[in-house]
Amino acid sequence: MSKARITKPTQEWNTINWAKVQRKVFKLQKKIFQAVKSGNKVKAKKLQKLLLKSHYAKLLAVRKVTQDNQGRKTAGIDGVKALRPNQRVNLAYELNVKGYKAKALRRIWIPKPGRDEKRPLGIPTIKDRAMQALVKSALEPYWEAQFEGTSYGFRPGRSAHDAIGRIYLAISKTARYLLDADISKCFDKINHDYLLSKVDCPTIMKHLIKRWLKCGAMDNGVFEETHSGTPQGGTISPLLANIALHGMINHVENRFPRYKRREDGSLSQGFKPKIIRYADDFVILHEDYDIILQCKTLISQWLEQVGLELKPEKTSIRHTLRSIEIDGKIIEPGFDFLGFNIRSYPVGKHHSGKTGGIINGIDISKLIGYKTLIKPSKKGIKAHHEAIKNVIKNHKKSPQKALIRNLNPVIKGWCNYYRTVASKETFSSEDAITWNMLRAWAVSRVDKGKTIDKLRKYFSYGNKGIWTFRTKEMQLYYHADTEIKRHTVVKPEASPYDGNWTYWSQRRGNYPETPNRVAKLLKKQKGKCPLCGQHFSPDDLIEVDHIIPKSKGGKDEYKNYQALHRHCHDVKSRNDNSYDWSENDYKWKDDVLTVPMTRD
Repeated sequence: MSKARITKPTQEWNTINWAKVQRKVFKLQKKIFQAVKSGNKVKAKKLQKLLLKSHYAKLLAVRKVTQDNQGRKTAGIDGVKALRPNQRVNLAYELNVKGYKAKALRRIWIPKPGRDEKRPLGIPTIKDRAMQALVKSALEPYWEAQFEGTSYGFRPGRSAHDAIGRIYLAISKTARYLLDADISKCFDKINHDYLLSKVDCPTIMKHLIKRWLKCGAMDNGVFEETHSGTPQGGTISPLLANIALHGMINHVENRFPRYKRREDGSLSQGFKPKIIRYADDFVILHEDYDIILQCKTLISQWLEQVGLELKPEKTSIRHTLRSIEIDGKIIEPGFDFLGFNIRSYPVGKHHSGKTGGIINGIDISKLIGYKTLIKPSKKGIKAHHEAIKNVIKNHKKSPQKALIRNLNPVIKGWCNYYRTVASKETFSSEDAITWNMLRAWAVSRVDKGKTIDKLRKYFSYGNKGIWTFRTKEMQLYYHADTEIKRHTVVKPEASPYDGNWTYWSQRRGNYPETPNRVAKLLKKQKGKCPLCGQHFSPDDLIEVDHIIPKSKGGKDEYKNYQALHRHCHDVKSRNDNSYDWSENDYKWKDDVLTVPMTRD
């Protein structure tokens, strides 16, 4: 019994050797990345054309939008939500540039968190999504070799935590002024002509991109033309937005010298402003207020050519350490960015913050008089309260077990996002607030009188004492149980397309939002999927599998778990039903279960 292998395209989706497909596609992507890095863009464009014709790349594109994508069940204007395995194979053969026409988008509106406004999404058909994924696979490594090091949004291997970590490094030793800015309706207003002139790719790819930009949208049966913007909801849209905004950071930073001469004649280092961008949100940091004003002007001028402008109500100048007065208005210190509150606090005489350290036995640290702390923002905390409240409200009459089952993912997800910063006090406070909500939920379900005795039905002794919210089978996850774990900022020039799988597999296991169980399994598996043998990439969807399925006698224990790609998990689950586990032809070695898998 061995893994099925293919040497040519096959009509059987379930027998495709995805390990081989991924190796072939990544080999071309790495060559594109390296060619651009070495300055040979002509060679890179030839490789892009080759990748666009590759059947392996087409198969991978189809898999990404029909199996791996979280929003794969959202239909376009054709109403198609899912494809059967044989339909996926047929779609891969249909992904040809010749004769291809993009269909209009399906316009849907979703609420913006914490606001009355709604955000428009443009949902392409599955075929258009697959074609976009194919073009993206050729375009992304080309641009990943060029993107600025402090750009973090919608890029593989980079996250909001990297942007926050970079800001901390910039202000932890020196208090600074900052421009906290947001681009108004970035995805909706990008100038198409500017973007197409900048995208720098083979003509055939540019024609495809133009079709997607100009395809229009159907909104409640009414067709609307699209004259600007990259539609939110498209597979390739975030990459196109990053291409449009590429160069903004370098344009501003290069207008200022690296050094500035002081009054005593010495040179001060680090005079260039520091700019950290996450999609359409960015901050500019500098010690000099006048430099911040100059940067704001330069940014506004640069954005004009892209068809964009700063959003006045979300753009402000602040200081990380002290209050400042602007136009007669007092601006409090610190700022919110990506759901975090970032601020430096003055400290007392005997608890001053320090910078520097010990080098060659010499203490070069100095007192800086403040300490920089990053915490969950008030807005983020309020949104979390509303999320918990809504879950409890929707389970007024549900069993306690159902309530816990639905609350735990909400609490765990929020805590994992904020586990990299100074959240300990916030987590404890959230537990108290959640407990009061749950007590009110429990009281509403018991008869009046002897309430305390009745509440024992929902609260019993556990790791939080006698008032632990739990059942016999499961317990509520408490915020304070989350371990604070500092995040290591990604290297500025690093990219998953550089082929350094040791670096990227280690980072994947240390991502703040990677569940603890998955992180432990990734470490045990050395960053590889045991079914296909491939390293997990930063964007892969990982699922936990029971090696011996529970239906066949497998237990809920660590040694019976393994982390798999989502598509590999699908294959494994399918084979679980046909495999005769009673034969017991499996064995344990070094706490790892080796199981022969059939893939017929």
